[in-house]
Amino acid sequence: MHSHHNGLKTAALLGLLTSLILAVGYWLGGSAGLVIAVMISLATNAVSYFYSDRIALRAMGARPVTEAELPGLYRIVRELATEAGQPMPRLYVSPALQPNAFATGRDPEHAAVAVTVGILNLLEPRELRGVIGHELSHVYNRDILISSVAAGLAGIVTMLANLAIFLPLGGSDDDDSPNPAGLLLMMILGPLAASIIQLAISRNREFEADASGAALTGDPLALASALEKIHYGTARAPLPAGGQLTSAAHLMIANPFSGGGIAGLFSTHPPMAERIRRLQEQAALTRHW
Repeated sequence: MHSHHNGLKTAALLGLLTSLILAVGYWLGGSAGLVIAVMISLATNAVSYFYSDRIALRAMGARPVTEAELPGLYRIVRELATEAGQPMPRLYVSPALQPNAFATGRDPEHAAVAVTVGILNLLEPRELRGVIGHELSHVYNRDILISSVAAGLAGIVTMLANLAIFLPLGGSDDDDSPNPAGLLLMMILGPLAASIIQLAISRNREFEADASGAALTGDPLALASALEKIHYGTARAPLPAGGQLTSAAHLMIANPFSGGGIAGLFSTHPPMAERIRRLQEQAALTRHW
């Protein structure tokens, strides 16, 4: 499958982010301030990484559900987790009417899968199983770790660019001082480039979770039809943008905020049509006659 290629692409993009930090840092000149900025940025991201599950679940107003309440959901999740040889994650339901789902947790032992009331009402069991396969794949692929690292690196670039504001801009006697125009450019373009790379990483992980999730369920078309339904459903009931939700957006199976065109570059998810096409391709390849 094309998962190997995706892993390389993610590694390359992470490398690109790192070199962006080094370039900006070098251009600013190594000062104690740089080191402190990097430390602060890493610390805040470590915190959000270890609490990633709680933050996202709280943002969605999700509450834990028992097996007695949703036996069907439990059965699907248990089957797939067992199939993958992984521990059973905690299950949550969010009261949101928008059909969506997300998985969180830094490793399979700390995993939580949350579904919205909207998605439970919309999908048939087979489609829901496809969605759960996708969500569990995010956890098994360590995507929460990868997106935390990407967010951390992008945060450092932004922090360095903000530091640039406090740089003394030397006059003509000092040839080494960055020129104001260059500085301004870097303050704007640095963080922009960092977030575009960060988003490219999450789009890549999305394709990856589609592929490995469909391989886990053995039913790519179920995920494809779920994605199609979810796509129309999210457009009909977009979540209010802003607040804590934006921080959880990249974890969801469908981008909760709608937008097209150039917005594609700033989207956390690849275009739905492309995801569905790849799943149909995968189905054609795995069909046994």
